[in-house]
Amino acid sequence: MTTVYLRRAPFLAELARLQAAETAAARDGLQALADAVAALPESGHPWMALSQQQEDDLAMRRALLLRYLQQAATAYTAERRRHYLRRLRLALTEVRTNGVNEVNLNRWQEYDEIWTDSLWLIGDRDRSGAHLGWYWGNFVPQIPRQLMLRYTRRGDWVLDPFLGSGTTLIECRRLGRHGVGIELVEAVAQKARALIEQEPNPHRVETSVLVGDATALPLVGRFQLIIMHPPYHDIIRFSEDERDLSNAPTVEDYLARWRQAVAHIAPLLERERYLAVVIGDKYSRGEWIPLGFRVMEATLEAGFTLKSIVVKNFEGTRGKRSQQALWRYRALAGGFYLFKHEYILILKKR
Repeated sequence: MTTVYLRRAPFLAELARLQAAETAAARDGLQALADAVAALPESGHPWMALSQQQEDDLAMRRALLLRYLQQAATAYTAERRRHYLRRLRLALTEVRTNGVNEVNLNRWQEYDEIWTDSLWLIGDRDRSGAHLGWYWGNFVPQIPRQLMLRYTRRGDWVLDPFLGSGTTLIECRRLGRHGVGIELVEAVAQKARALIEQEPNPHRVETSVLVGDATALPLVGRFQLIIMHPPYHDIIRFSEDERDLSNAPTVEDYLARWRQAVAHIAPLLERERYLAVVIGDKYSRGEWIPLGFRVMEATLEAGFTLKSIVVKNFEGTRGKRSQQALWRYRALAGGFYLFKHEYILILKKR
């Protein structure tokens, strides 16, 4: 992605001149600017370069700058042309955010990395750096990354009460967010802590791994985002600890413990900030158990508003992936469908 650097004073003066110019002259001037941008660096334009020349230079991706200039040049009316030029001036000179993330809404077109659809079809998991994917049941790093890009700013605090292999805190280091993770199993916490420490920390953020029960561990501080990825009840048994949600005797026991966890961590989340819950359904004794929706209902009771339900593709546990033919037979014989999705519930604290 090529960035164009513009001399602030002459470029803004030219935009003002073109806003006031007659239609034909404005079109010619805008097309000349667009041609010069497209031809950089060969055009050698005195106001434009592909590297920063002065401290107060304006900067914009070439594709977006060309879009603005061409929209203005081909506008059907002078009023519409002035509208596009005002938008370009704002995009170059002012930052407008929603107060939750770092997305400049005056330049929203530049944020290709951030997903806004409710269907996430994720291919290969990110295995770069400390993301080794060694722990059964851990989520792909792309999930916490997207959530942090959308619901936090650099320097914000993120809490993951079901830390597992440390995926969330690794992404915290990459994105410049402080992070606290809670893990019930000491051995898992130790390995997660070691991997997190291996990840470079260019933003010098704090990342802490605590050992304990997410429903009861004493915590202090204020968080701007909480990401919870609990066990999907007993699909995978993560430990022999009776406090482990994967060891809950029944779905109702699981939901009761879930309510305890939410009640414990909800006061730590700032008002008007977000809680994300990654959860899937389960199948038991010939019946599909809508665990995701049961968890959603229990969480809403704790003072949250549902903002979105994201459906993400899911390829099953390692055990099932090695027995695909058997599970296909069972589905055909039993009249059910194989799980290929899970949910990411986005909730806002009232």
